[in-house]
Amino acid sequence: MRDEAPPPVPEHPDPARAPLAARLPSSPGFWRSPVRGIRFTSVLGLVLLAGITVLFVTGLLSYAAYNPDLSPVNDTTPDKGTLGFYLFAWPTNPYWLYRLTQGLHVTLGVTLIPVLLAKLWSVVPKLFTLPPARSLAHALERLSLLLLVGGGLFEFTTGVLNVQLAYVFPGSFYPLHFYGAWVFFAAFVAHAALKTPAALRAVRERRGTERTEQADDLASPDPVPPTVSRRGALRFVGGASLLLLVTTAGQSIGGALRRTALLAPHGWADPGSGPDGFQINKTAAYAGIGAAETSEEAWRLVVTGRDGRSVRLSRADLLRLPLHSSALPIACVEGWSTADQWWRGVRLRDLAALVGFDGDPPDVLVESLQRHGAFRRAALRADQVADPRSLLALFVNGEDLSADHGRPARVIVPAAPGVLNTKWVARMTFGDL
Repeated sequence: MRDEAPPPVPEHPDPARAPLAARLPSSPGFWRSPVRGIRFTSVLGLVLLAGITVLFVTGLLSYAAYNPDLSPVNDTTPDKGTLGFYLFAWPTNPYWLYRLTQGLHVTLGVTLIPVLLAKLWSVVPKLFTLPPARSLAHALERLSLLLLVGGGLFEFTTGVLNVQLAYVFPGSFYPLHFYGAWVFFAAFVAHAALKTPAALRAVRERRGTERTEQADDLASPDPVPPTVSRRGALRFVGGASLLLLVTTAGQSIGGALRRTALLAPHGWADPGSGPDGFQINKTAAYAGIGAAETSEEAWRLVVTGRDGRSVRLSRADLLRLPLHSSALPIACVEGWSTADQWWRGVRLRDLAALVGFDGDPPDVLVESLQRHGAFRRAALRADQVADPRSLLALFVNGEDLSADHGRPARVIVPAAPGVLNTKWVARMTFGDL
């Protein structure tokens, strides 16, 4: 696209003196910005076509990472039916897989917000076109636009609130975002199928061609004098997206860039120093975990396995078992992650062997001392249990776990979402779930 301002326009009378019909949103003369046009909208639409496709794919990967068919405790979405299809067991290699896919999902979603808003602004006159429906086909198209706009705003809004840890939803974020994604993406696919060919033509053709001008029903027939070119407006949108990228991505990348994540709760905030100085979501006080139940005298881990075999293990008992170390991050659905931390504890597969699973270990249900809240119980697949890096951790970075990091014991599994790395573990039940 050439960097051209819209053509000069004549002087206009006072809008307040125009007929009432011309001052209504349904009138073409109401929308007079010279920036609107099919090429401007098409560029934004093609960016969203690529970006939202990546968002949907990484969202499906995040869903798969919870192993939703393993146990109802991992996926409580009601009546999901065929929408809850499950393609594969989530792998443990590479160990940073969830950190990458969910960091990309959240960072890209935040970065696309200015593009989405600019796209909606560019087509807002279409929402007020009269009559609302000229035919059945036109009515269906308008309905798909309603689902597209409403679904897009819902998904981006709930996603941002989740990233900001603002759980103000009328229900659980997980099923709301799940169903919203399917509604939005269905409307998005239908809209893309109808509009992508025209958008590609509009971007390829030079401005001023007869066919482009005839098809440009988004341009105002009576624009006001321009103050910015369309390319300038696109640069503004791109700059806003770049700013959001810079102030968000650091929470997933880590290192020195973490302090640039000014818009992320787990970005610039100082998590403290020392071996336990890394990010957390939920403190022991928030979860209602007190010292009385986590002391060495009171706490016991109950491990149950084959044929009802069960053992009760104190911390001292666990310390007498072979201990192993793993360097693993914690990566959460909100898009933030820690750097690799050195964890030390008992392998999950060794705990399975204590209760009769000497060969390939089975799935496991892990239960926390936490009595309320989501994911106080979580299930892990057999491949996660079998991985030698999967631990019931007792130490981190050479020191005992702190209460906020899960003392007296927590699960740590490569490539698993943070909520599956259960803290304050009280019971583990091995077997097919």
